[in-house]
Amino acid sequence: MVGKKCIYPLVAAAMILGSRTWVSARPKQQSTPRVHVSVEMVQLYIAVTDKKGKYVTGLQPDDFAVAEDGIPQKMAMFAEGDNAPKRISALAQRGDKVSPAEDSASTPTGSGSLLSGAQEDDSPLAGASVFILFDTSNYMYRGFVFAQQAIADFVRGLQGPDRIALYSYSRDLFRASTLTPDRMQVLRSVRATIAGDDAALYDAMLLTLRDSANISGRRVIVVFSNGPDNASLAPPEDVEELAQSEGVAIYMISTRQAEQDPLSTKVFKRVSASTGGEVFFAKNWTEEKAAFASIRNDLAHLYTLYYYPQPNSNRGWRAIRVKLKGPAMGKYRIRARSGYRPLPSRAITEAGAS
Repeated sequence: MVGKKCIYPLVAAAMILGSRTWVSARPKQQSTPRVHVSVEMVQLYIAVTDKKGKYVTGLQPDDFAVAEDGIPQKMAMFAEGDNAPKRISALAQRGDKVSPAEDSASTPTGSGSLLSGAQEDDSPLAGASVFILFDTSNYMYRGFVFAQQAIADFVRGLQGPDRIALYSYSRDLFRASTLTPDRMQVLRSVRATIAGDDAALYDAMLLTLRDSANISGRRVIVVFSNGPDNASLAPPEDVEELAQSEGVAIYMISTRQAEQDPLSTKVFKRVSASTGGEVFFAKNWTEEKAAFASIRNDLAHLYTLYYYPQPNSNRGWRAIRVKLKGPAMGKYRIRARSGYRPLPSRAITEAGAS
């Protein structure tokens, strides 16, 4: 009994001493980590035309109403044509005065259709990043020179601050000219293309979309295809979903040879419509040039809207609906992507003082 009585005070003393040692070793000020979750911003391109197909210009942010899964959205940024996006805070929409700090807090940056808040210097640029995807498969042995000329005219006609990349594809993708404002560099790349192997169109589109994901601001892909896909591993559904989630509009120009394939015709129409682009079936090289001119005209008249999605538990497909306000607005036609699947949110941990 005496031994046990002697042990307990020693154990208690050791525990107290250990506790005091831990307290004395603890720093006076301990940094507490702060977690910042990036706020996603959706980028949406909208074409507005009247019944005759003429573009409607001069619309303002208050003229648009955007809903996601039926939930009304508040616009954060707005642009028309090749102009740089302008910030619109929620306070400004109510007519209140916005302080510089509040105004700059809504500036987006990053890549894809989901942009996170950052500094003003990182805001989206004016103009668009245009990826031209040129079919150089064995479908192109006839009319190759005419297709090259149509693409060259399209490049020369892009007068805005757009940046252009030229990719060609057959069985593999060839990045002939990466994104650049230098028109001459792109034109030299167009002239250097040659026709070759089978056509892996959907594989090439998927790789182009992945390249575009690293670019901020407006992004479009312009595809010239002379025939159906006969070599891809990726299904067109993967291309369509990634384009919608990244907010990339896809325009497709195809010849009669592709139009004669019912499956290709259906896929081309669906992919372009669901991403906010358009599809053209050209019977000859004159119609090819006209199709490229229509795309160039469309890019110059698109409205670009940005919004932070309102709370929504749906992590799957989200439907987007755009309307114009006012009774007179019903006479106009709107073209925009139909929805998207949210990309994973990102969390950034920083050390801060307690």
